[in-house]
Amino acid sequence: MRIIFVALFVFLFLVLTIPVMIAEWIIGKFNQDLKDRSSIRIVQWAFRCVLFLSGTKITVIGEENVPKDEPVLYIGNHRSYFDVVITYARVPGLCGYISKKEIERIPLLNVWMRYLHCLFLDRNNIKEGLAVILAAINKVKAGISICVFPEGTRNDTAEDFLPFHGGSLKIAEKGGCAIIPMALNHTDDIFEAHMPWIHKTHIVLEYCPPIYPKDLSREDRKKLSDIVEKVIKDTYYKNQILV
Repeated sequence: MRIIFVALFVFLFLVLTIPVMIAEWIIGKFNQDLKDRSSIRIVQWAFRCVLFLSGTKITVIGEENVPKDEPVLYIGNHRSYFDVVITYARVPGLCGYISKKEIERIPLLNVWMRYLHCLFLDRNNIKEGLAVILAAINKVKAGISICVFPEGTRNDTAEDFLPFHGGSLKIAEKGGCAIIPMALNHTDDIFEAHMPWIHKTHIVLEYCPPIYPKDLSREDRKKLSDIVEKVIKDTYYKNQILV
């Protein structure tokens, strides 16, 4: 029944909030900050409803590691559609996600994503990829956090991790913000491991201590991708026993 409840809620939310989208668009013409703050709260409420309907219990570790008064670059592993729902429901301030280009084609959802400063990436277009990174740097400089899953796609293989693409870390290096490594455990047990059914699941989300590229030595900055990847992997394996 959970898949029915979640699917019905998402459909009704997207359809019934069409007037809200219009109102938000009008608000943005006069007060962009108010539009930003109201949009994120509306979507966070919706995501919390999805988590409740899916029976997802979340253990959060290290939330004190996330700065509340500055933008950051969230970097996490990626095994489920629910990774976005789980992490976005908890961000303390404005935050855009870098998503694959295909998601931009979904009506209504794409409107909310643009309202939330999400960026869409064509993974087969190097020039467009650079433009997205530059846009993300500008978002950070404007005070908006960015979240990236550097495996590039959901990991639906038997492997715990896909290769990390470290280019996204340039957002923190050029934007002057902290990197917050995130480790998510058991999220694929919600849906992907039982597709098309949703199962009641206990997941673990840990925010690791912030990494400020500007505070690293020149040698460590060259190995930044490896450093971040190791932090996430070590945390992921440590938390595998938590159920």
